[in-house]
This record gives sequence, structure tokens and C-alpha cells, in this order.
Amino acid sequence: MATKLFVGSLPWAIDDAQLEELFTEFGQVVSAKVIIDRDTNRSKGFGFVEFDDDAAAKAAIDKLNNSEINGRSIVVNEARPKER
Repeated sequence: MATKLFVGSLPWAIDDAQLEELFTEFGQVVSAKVIIDRDTNRSKGFGFVEFDDDAAAKAAIDKLNNSEINGRSIVVNEARPKER
């Protein structure tokens, strides 16, 4: 089963391809998506990365959580289901 990660406090300039590249060192990335505000068409500063391999996802969390990317300390953890 795939593991979906939440990635917060992203630099505003990061796009989907850069987000995917950041996580590929840990394993095969199924998807990487920076969330865009539909009104302003700008990044909301967070995104999601999905791995097929749970071990790769855990390694990414361990290595990248609280790491610095372009001057910002990012947050990486397992995504929780969307609340209604």
C-alpha cells in the first residue's frame, strides 16, 4: 500500500518537479504535488509526496523532517485523512 507524506513550510518557488526530485533519493516517488491556490495561482506552501514503499517513506521522514530547503525549515510527516 502506498504511503502519502505531507510536506509543509515549503519555499514558495518549489514546484512539483523540484519536490519530486527532493524525495527521489529515498525511493521511487509515485506522485509529488505542490498545492496551488486557485484564486492567486501561487503555492500554498505545502504539498504531498507518495511512495509505494513504506520504508522509503519512513527514511524520507527521518532525513527531511526539520531540514532546511532554500532557507526554510520544512516539515515532513505521514499525511492524515482529510477532515470533513
